[in-house]
Amino acid sequence: MIVITLFLGVGVLCGCLIYKYKKLKQEKGHLVQGHEDHNLRLTGGHLDTLHAQLNPHLLKNVLNSILSHAYQTYYTMDKLSYVLDYVLYESPNKLVTPKEEIDFAINLIEINKIKVSPLLDLRVKVNVIVTKEPLYGQKVLAPLISVDLIENAFKHSDLQSANAFISIVFEFKNGCFLLNVSNKISNKIPLKKLRSGVGSRTLEERLQLLYKDYYSLQRFVEGDVFIAQLKINLDGHRVKMHST
Repeated sequence: MIVITLFLGVGVLCGCLIYKYKKLKQEKGHLVQGHEDHNLRLTGGHLDTLHAQLNPHLLKNVLNSILSHAYQTYYTMDKLSYVLDYVLYESPNKLVTPKEEIDFAINLIEINKIKVSPLLDLRVKVNVIVTKEPLYGQKVLAPLISVDLIENAFKHSDLQSANAFISIVFEFKNGCFLLNVSNKISNKIPLKKLRSGVGSRTLEERLQLLYKDYYSLQRFVEGDVFIAQLKINLDGHRVKMHST
């Protein structure tokens, strides 16, 4: 009975999410200024399209994680509440603080943990000296920029072998946002999906549109370990934007 109630609750939640998301999109559309420069309209329109693709994709993955382990829903609903608040109310903004993005990512990791064995070696670290990083609490970072690398680690990691692991390290140093994600590669052949890779393409397009020469994204394999490294020079990008 508890499981059935939980599933019904999540179903109602999905309906509310769809309604809120459509309402936010309508409100955002009314605020678009008609006198914007043509090139800015094109860039902004493309970013909105990417954003619209990303949010439903993220919510679907989050809800699937919870539904696959209904008995843990009481714990994950608290984490989901934070994630949904961020997706619905913060991510429509053009910028968030690095602290807000990292807090969101930590909650997203907690939700993804219910899909894996409690014995999995999951390492999560946040290396920030707040007093030395004034930009850490300022709205200088695009929201949801960490989603793809984190979700891919859980999706493609080897979760069966004794030495399986996922490592996620956030850093903010010298005005730069850094995210390093690594995981042991699964030997299983991934199933081909019609819409697979949407998150990766969206991330790369957003980074290029937003940060151009002020970011680097590397993905490579060392032995049986996949490594992704993202670095965004937020201080350099901010100075460049203010000087133009």
